[in-house]
Amino acid sequence: MTTRLVILGKQGAGKGTQCGLLVENYGIPHISTGDMLRAAVAEGTEFGMQAKAVMDAGDLVSDKIILGIVEDRLAEPDAAAGFLLDGFPRTAAQADGLVELLAPGSVDLAINIDVPDDVVLGRMLERGRDDDTEEAISRRLALYRSETAPLLDFFNAGGYLVTVDGLGAEEEVQERIVAAIAIEAHKRDD
Repeated sequence: MTTRLVILGKQGAGKGTQCGLLVENYGIPHISTGDMLRAAVAEGTEFGMQAKAVMDAGDLVSDKIILGIVEDRLAEPDAAAGFLLDGFPRTAAQADGLVELLAPGSVDLAINIDVPDDVVLGRMLERGRDDDTEEAISRRLALYRSETAPLLDFFNAGGYLVTVDGLGAEEEVQERIVAAIAIEAHKRDD
């Protein structure tokens, strides 16, 4: 059985930690957009060279280029048994492209790690990064809400979305995610 997962959540929701634990639990690769872009540029792939030209010009990489890089990455042997997408899709157009790419299948589950804004703000301020000012974090949270709300609606409409409470110890959150994956897998088997 393949395990095709998408992880969603605000910055500071614990996605990175949970991705690491999910990779251990399921033996699937953690595929992040940033890592994919850097790898494609380093390898000099067609889409990597296109992405480099766009990034060097200071622009955002188009959905078409990102989808090409994702398609190349998902075609690698380690993704045959499944994958965990982190940071992709970011837009409804990317989500549509992902569904087309995976047809006739799709993702098994999009997991939204839900953490209240005030908790995320506290976590990010504790990290102490220079760019983690209260003002900057608030802007990123507003951007997340405007960009990600349509994704949550998209995956919910397709029956792929589960929202998991992201509060508590790392192990508790992981148990909730694993339980949600098991419940969804059981539903699809019926």
